[in-house]
Amino acid sequence: MPDKGSLTLVLGGARSGKSTYAESLISAKPSPWRYIATAQAFDNEMEERIATHRSRRDERWQTVDAPHDLAQALAACPEGQPVLVDCLTLWLSNRMLADADIAAETEALADTVSRPTGHWVLVSNEVGSGIVPENALARRFRDEAGRLNQKIAALADEVVLVVAGLPVKVK
Repeated sequence: MPDKGSLTLVLGGARSGKSTYAESLISAKPSPWRYIATAQAFDNEMEERIATHRSRRDERWQTVDAPHDLAQALAACPEGQPVLVDCLTLWLSNRMLADADIAAETEALADTVSRPTGHWVLVSNEVGSGIVPENALARRFRDEAGRLNQKIAALADEVVLVVAGLPVKVK
């Protein structure tokens, strides 16, 4: 019998341990697990980051690359399958750089995640706790990420902030 749908948002700063924590939530469920990756490797540093994430996943993980069509990738998930999305802020960055209508795409994503068909865990960066960025694009990204995180957190059954590798339940 398929697992009842639920939505967990895992937030944290860079290198906070949020992805590892999110993976542990999914791997506590019966496999197979779906990993929806939003990263794109445009340079060696990102290639290394992606390789590090991949090295933690074995054959029980089914990886779907969705740097742009995240709502569609989620909607295509089999009912009851545990799903990890890593991460919302990379997806947002991809869409901003593609000059997408962020408000419309955020609404479409929110509509999809409001009806999870299994245990869904979404990872996102908390980027609003630092200094005000110097340039307009970075300030817009920070603001859009904050709005996206708020929208998804409002829909989530559970929200966890990971700080220094430690999960702190927010909701």
